[in-house]
Amino acid sequence: MSVTVVCGNPKPASRTLEAAIGVATRLSGPPDTVIDLIGLGAGLLSWGDPDVVDAVTQVRQSKAVVFASPTYKASYTGLLKLFLDQFPSGGLSGVVAFPTMLGGAWHHALAPEVFLKPVLVEMGATCPVRGLYLLDSDYQDPPALRDWINEARSFIATG
Repeated sequence: MSVTVVCGNPKPASRTLEAAIGVATRLSGPPDTVIDLIGLGAGLLSWGDPDVVDAVTQVRQSKAVVFASPTYKASYTGLLKLFLDQFPSGGLSGVVAFPTMLGGAWHHALAPEVFLKPVLVEMGATCPVRGLYLLDSDYQDPPALRDWINEARSFIATG
């Protein structure tokens, strides 16, 4: 099974995007779909923008999604919130979600668990493992990432 990546960093082609693609690739191989939300631009501010509708549909049809955001003000970005607001109630039912955040210091390490994961669960997603927090200075291959990947991988059906 492939994993979709949704990146809520307001900077295009960010470290957050790179980290999310890396996580997805380690989980099950290169993602089939990568949505860098900044590319949707002002369409996120209205309802019915065709590119946004297409992105929402792609996520809803995914079996597993890495939702990634940098840590802004100890939480996820408004850009990601704008995207999540486009989903109907229960719009992530049937999706296995992996909340992932990058930040500058460990004192925000609970942000994906405390702020992003509850929103995804409220929307119907299943979040079977703790939210993943990576330091933006060491996101490519920290030792703890291997343990998280091994745990998370068990919730993704292969094939």
